[in-house]
Amino acid sequence: MKIEGNLVQGVFKKRLNRFLAVVNIDGSETSCFLPNPGRMHELLVPGTEMILKEINDVKRKTHYDILGVFYKGMIVSIDSRIPNKLIFEALKNDEIEEFSGYTRIKPEFAYGSSRFDFLLTNGKPCIIEAKSCTLVNNGVALFPDAVTERGSRHLLELIKAKKEGYRACVLFLVQRIDAKYFSPNDETDTKFGKTLREASKNGVEIYAYTSELKGNEIKIKKRIPVKIMIY
Repeated sequence: MKIEGNLVQGVFKKRLNRFLAVVNIDGSETSCFLPNPGRMHELLVPGTEMILKEINDVKRKTHYDILGVFYKGMIVSIDSRIPNKLIFEALKNDEIEEFSGYTRIKPEFAYGSSRFDFLLTNGKPCIIEAKSCTLVNNGVALFPDAVTERGSRHLLELIKAKKEGYRACVLFLVQRIDAKYFSPNDETDTKFGKTLREASKNGVEIYAYTSELKGNEIKIKKRIPVKIMIY
């Protein structure tokens, strides 16, 4: 997926709140939009170099979006809006083997009390919930990096959908290339991990893929194993 617009580099100074950070751009400390409410403690360290996209919109209070950070010799994409766009493009181009053959893609599918990212139809309908993952510890991609009641609710709705005849799936897009496999982050959110295991036992399919931000392009790289010990 191509990232349109002018990209610049800066140096992270501090985080002001969930969606706002101060970045030094060409010697000027600038407030920038941080499109990710996650903690990202290991990534958002003062002095870390960042990639930003310039936004030319007079209605915006901030004129830069933070896209990624340089971390241990690679770039970690931290824009939580990217996974949906990237997966949508991959689905349209039939590039994800597990979802090959579907001819209709409906984004933002309402089911129960939730809104899921995609509904695929061509025979048995398939619901996909996409999750952005930026935390990797010793080669293990971990989600979430903060408690997510919404994430647990989505899983319960997917279990219900599966019982009602849908194909129900969760796709974790790891926005970096150093993950060897994926596991739920039980230490941060025990409830989510428990619910993910319950979803797996009830037939909800769980997938994880890595991706890479390079230049002005981001690509899905490879599928990695999902390891969720069933208690």
